[in-house]
Amino acid sequence: MMKAKLFLMIGWVMMLCACQPQKELTLSGLDKKNFQMEVDGKPTDLVVITNANGLEACVTNYGARLVSFMVPDKNGVMEDVVTGFPTIAEYVNQNQNFGATVGRYIGRILGPSFTIDSVEYKLQGYGKATHISHGGKPGFAGRVWTIEQVEKDAVTLSYLSPDGENGFPGNLQVYLTYRLTADNALDLTYTATTDRPTVLNPSHHSFFNISGDFNKTVEDQLMWIDAEMITAYDAKKCVTGEYMEVSSTPFDFRAPTPVGAHIDDENDQLKVTRGYDHGWVLNTQGDDSCVAAWIYDEESGRKMEIYTTEPSVHVYSGNGLKGNLVGKDSVAYASRTSICFETMHYQNSPNIAHFPSTVLRPGETFKSRTAYRFVIE
Repeated sequence: MMKAKLFLMIGWVMMLCACQPQKELTLSGLDKKNFQMEVDGKPTDLVVITNANGLEACVTNYGARLVSFMVPDKNGVMEDVVTGFPTIAEYVNQNQNFGATVGRYIGRILGPSFTIDSVEYKLQGYGKATHISHGGKPGFAGRVWTIEQVEKDAVTLSYLSPDGENGFPGNLQVYLTYRLTADNALDLTYTATTDRPTVLNPSHHSFFNISGDFNKTVEDQLMWIDAEMITAYDAKKCVTGEYMEVSSTPFDFRAPTPVGAHIDDENDQLKVTRGYDHGWVLNTQGDDSCVAAWIYDEESGRKMEIYTTEPSVHVYSGNGLKGNLVGKDSVAYASRTSICFETMHYQNSPNIAHFPSTVLRPGETFKSRTAYRFVIE
């Protein structure tokens, strides 16, 4: 009799467990169900990609964002090296570009307007604002992208930006592929076409801390950038069109230097941004077979190399984080506990003739590639 009751109880427990929704946890501890909802009437989801070495990247189609990136340290311990939130709702409700695809145009366009073929295009905020930033609101980061294809090690997403969105001309069809390569790189490839002349300057906006510990600042990590110049700001953080030599300034990372070694030096450019938030003019000149920059964390042994077809890398040292955003694992992201490497064309290029052009015309295909490759030293 007792055995019968025991089997009956076990049966009930098994039935109850079967009725409970099962969590689909990733290596980083994310629950896929927390990313499955509707935003602006479109479904969102979380895609998990891996490579043969055990690296894992989680990507959501809300803003084509990288949510987590698990990378081993020198002892083989896997840790998440990017900031983010554990639910889609938090991404929607928090005005932050963690892991986002930023566009149509990252950085500022002054006016806000530009002219192509003698036609002036007035952008969102014209007449009230001095500039438009990151493509306006909402830009690519606030849109639900379409998941086009999923493979074990890659995911392709697309977004059709309609003619006139935030003032930009042309129906712009954009594709982005995230791929984890055999040599431990997160490889991002963009392509785009348009039916009217327009400008385009998309970029990836992950906040990295390659130590895997977001309670620590990145200031002790070594950084190297293959660049002789930066694009200078005025006092209002607007690019002037001038190039500033990095020699004998806090912006000289031609030799490996701790991020925080000169970040608080007395310097007019640093006063504007309270730390690094500037575009370095890369010597690689679009050659993505050469390392353009790297950052190294001695304790973990992780080194992240950046390769890109873009002419510039914009380095942001997380100066604006204040500890009021609580992300994955209940970590409050504080100032300078992460750093961004945003590969891009220069800010306000449509209005500065000597900057490389960002114009895209019908019949042309925009192509851009950036890879964040991890090695152990």
